Amino acid sequence: MSILLKDITVGEARKDVFIDKGRIEKIRPAGSCEDWEIAGDVEVMDCTGKVAIPGFINMHTHAGMALMRGIGEDMVFQDWISKIWKIEAGFDHDFVYWSAKVACLEMIRTGTTTFNDQYWFFQSCQKAAAELGIRPAVGYDIMDRNDPEEARRQMDQCRQKYEEAYDVWNRDGAIYELAFHAIYSCSEPMMIWAAEFAREHDLPLHIHLCETLKEVEDCKAAHGGLTPVEYLERIGVLGPNLLAAHCLWLSEHDIELLAKYGVHCIHNINSNTKLSSGYRFLYNELRDAGVNVCIGTDGCASSNNLDILEAMKTSALFQKAWRGDPKALPLNELLDMATINGAKALRINSGKLEEGALADISIVETDSCYFLSPGPFLANLVYSAHSDCIDSVIASGRFVMRHREIPGERDILHEAHKALSKIVTP
Repeated sequence: MSILLKDITVGEARKDVFIDKGRIEKIRPAGSCEDWEIAGDVEVMDCTGKVAIPGFINMHTHAGMALMRGIGEDMVFQDWISKIWKIEAGFDHDFVYWSAKVACLEMIRTGTTTFNDQYWFFQSCQKAAAELGIRPAVGYDIMDRNDPEEARRQMDQCRQKYEEAYDVWNRDGAIYELAFHAIYSCSEPMMIWAAEFAREHDLPLHIHLCETLKEVEDCKAAHGGLTPVEYLERIGVLGPNLLAAHCLWLSEHDIELLAKYGVHCIHNINSNTKLSSGYRFLYNELRDAGVNVCIGTDGCASSNNLDILEAMKTSALFQKAWRGDPKALPLNELLDMATINGAKALRINSGKLEEGALADISIVETDSCYFLSPGPFLANLVYSAHSDCIDSVIASGRFVMRHREIPGERDILHEAHKALSKIVTP
């Protein structure tokens, strides 16, 4: 079924937007729809007073952790991750499926239409996302913890899962990728193998990088003074398919290397500050060097929610505060980080409201006190409103939420309650 959004604001102008076969087919001045020759079934939504924005792209999260909110509070990163790994040892496909469904519900409610995930039992996450209608980037996640036997097992399993899933996922609209956790949780042979496998199969490679100062100091101690970025260059991991989450503790040379190799960096302000990993993300320096910078929430065990709009606001506030510069991270760049920059990293035609682009659209209700001002829409959206201003969401050309209603939400929450029993805290 096609969709017609009548009298919706796109940018500064009122438009009619016609969506067909998963893409934005036409954008015309409001009122033009009556002259269009539209064949077949069309769902029409009167959007008077509403504004269209691109669907957000959450470039780093762990959907399988959506049921783990609040279980590791007030802990330093090393203690926190040790506790998380112990809890995760008891999880299975069923737990991750229901947890990912809850994550998808939250992301839809907060305007996200694509998410870049990294977690165990990735097939369950893909299934959950497909059923709710949003687009995941997800694949095999490698972490051998320097165990050669485990490394061999995971390499073989990764090959098998890739061969089983790739063609099917392409048909479903999912993005298949490969991931390894981090330099401190994977052996060097495993990281080299993962990078080579990803390049051979033209896959994105999703990792954590320079998340904590300890990670950097430990790397320098173990590898002759090399930073994690320098170390990954030495072993051949850096490249334009690399999606590097956090990138918080960087040197000038690190930034030069990230730019040289076309690495995409993902900022996760809420997780970084909550775990006290740091807050001085070098956005200006990365941007000026030509690095594509995206935004993510991280998982609910550290950031506690998956709200990109909240992450946008917090990112901008911290940049302005620590730099002492109110001009730091302007609104247009902030929106790009949450939309088109992620689309560039994932190599999809999304994150923008243009004819021919994928129809990933959030419809914002402006009939509220948050938008009752002469200020620009984007300022009100980011700094005044909350994500419940998002009235409806279209992903890949179909409604996944209409007027704040998501089909099957109550049943999902009911089943997810049962899955909570599998969380056993040490």
